[in-house]
Amino acid sequence: MIAQLHGKILRKAPQELVLDVAGVGYRVTIPLSTFYRLGEPGAEVSVLTHTHVREDTFALFGFLTASEQALFERLISVAGVGPRLAVGILSGIETPDLVGALRSGDVARLTRIPGVGKKTAERLVVELKDKMEGLEGTEPAPEGAPAGGQDDLVSALVHLGYSRHEAERGVVKALEDGGDGRFEELLRRTLRILSGR
Repeated sequence: MIAQLHGKILRKAPQELVLDVAGVGYRVTIPLSTFYRLGEPGAEVSVLTHTHVREDTFALFGFLTASEQALFERLISVAGVGPRLAVGILSGIETPDLVGALRSGDVARLTRIPGVGKKTAERLVVELKDKMEGLEGTEPAPEGAPAGGQDDLVSALVHLGYSRHEAERGVVKALEDGGDGRFEELLRRTLRILSGR
């Protein structure tokens, strides 16, 4: 499956991006949060993708952050929530607010999202309330961090066996300490912080 695309923006519109990757134009459905942060046509961009395949459809859904992609994939795991509705949900509410509403069971807040009725909102809460762990770091990365760098660092540390909370705390401290911002250097500094050196 296609996991990521990197290329030039040919055109963009709310909820749609056409990306030129080595001469091939890929149409990618995106949430508004991604649309707002994309550059202008002609700019280069990397987009994380979810490939959705059915008998009659092959569709790509794109995200600028791993947190948004993870939340999208959790949304489509709920019965009755397809990829288009999941993109609509991500477009109708900021990611941190959505995580908060799901955690707290705020059905009223969820029903204010276009396309989400009371039954769908209740189902989202029941099925996802306890599955929001790991999505605390949905805020934009701090100044000086490479785009998506904070999510990548946290993910690398979790794979090394640190808890998500420890990893996020260490990454924030490493970013506060400054440095050249390269992934390798930030990872090294974060590991030193977590090991107490």
